[in-house]
Amino acid sequence: MTVVNTPDQLPSAPSPALDTAPEGGHSKRALLGLDAPLQLDSGALLGPLTVAYETYGTLNATKSNAVLVCHALTGDQYVASINPVTGKPGWWTGLIGPGQAVDTDRFFVICANVLGGCMGTTGPKDLNPNSCKPFGLDFPVITIADMVRAQAMLIDHLGIDSLFCVIGGSMGGMQVLQWAAAYPQRVFAAVPIATAARHSAQNIAFHEVGRQAIMADPEWREGRYLDQGTRPRAGLAVARMAAHITYLSEPALHRKFGRRLQARDRLGFSFDADFQVESYLRYQGSSFVERFDANSYLYITRAMDYFDLAQPHDGVLSAAFKGTKTRFCVVSFTSDWLFPTPENRKIVHALNAVAANVSFVEIETDKGHDAFLLDEPEFNRTLTGFISSAWAARQKTMP
Repeated sequence: MTVVNTPDQLPSAPSPALDTAPEGGHSKRALLGLDAPLQLDSGALLGPLTVAYETYGTLNATKSNAVLVCHALTGDQYVASINPVTGKPGWWTGLIGPGQAVDTDRFFVICANVLGGCMGTTGPKDLNPNSCKPFGLDFPVITIADMVRAQAMLIDHLGIDSLFCVIGGSMGGMQVLQWAAAYPQRVFAAVPIATAARHSAQNIAFHEVGRQAIMADPEWREGRYLDQGTRPRAGLAVARMAAHITYLSEPALHRKFGRRLQARDRLGFSFDADFQVESYLRYQGSSFVERFDANSYLYITRAMDYFDLAQPHDGVLSAAFKGTKTRFCVVSFTSDWLFPTPENRKIVHALNAVAANVSFVEIETDKGHDAFLLDEPEFNRTLTGFISSAWAARQKTMP
């Protein structure tokens, strides 16, 4: 399938001349691919496309202090500012800001909504200029590499040749690895966190459960729910509930909920939410549908499923990093069963095999996969130390 749009076929797109920022907000949008559409792994062409992003701090005169932050599956570009949909603080406000590990007094931080997302970057809920209806399933299947190519177009648009650092956890970590493999000359330092070089069979299986829940919802309407004024809320909520379990750990769930009952002192002998953990998951599901698009969930999970950094190199992961000069810091968490430490060690071993500059930290915690989003002092110290030392090394390379 080929999707080639022309500029006059994208009625909702902003002017390509200037980035736009809503009054009082950080959000910006760039219209990209006007001259050359984005070449996707599927063979499709997509363009022009919009990339929504936020920036923090100031780009220095030599443009050497840019830090790209890559978000996870259900994250977005509001990494260190108030999310306009939820009204909540950004998802990494504890790490990004003045005086923080990623010090915005020193660095220019960029975070973009991924391709296929639903927070301003072109995705399946946007209008297909060929039909003047939302793309739905006419949107081309995308990959992590496609997401990174779109980000590279944004970095070009911002006039930045080389990124000081690329950082991200979970799916964001996949993007970090893809950046380091595809654009080694453009990445001085890389921090893949709680991630893997390829998605495991178990994780693909969890994603399939979520996708089937969405597609089994009669309101999904074969992906045409936006045309028909419906939304597969129940299916998307179940998908979120199933996925959310994988982000936690049994000790964390037990500590938080145990077998405590919800607003009652005895079992109800029904299928209401008797237990607090049931009520919590139902809340997670219902709140998620208010901020996320079901078709975006299908596309982004599929992109993660397809991720296998070794595949283009005859299955040899180290070949993806051959000759790299990038400095790496790989981080894992002991209770993460979604992207467990052995998956992260495979990345380290591959980097060792090509004599890359790599450090590895496994952080002891019982908070599960989501530990990278929570207050973890050792993680904070690790990131602070690595970035400070890498920045010192970066400055020595500058004229």
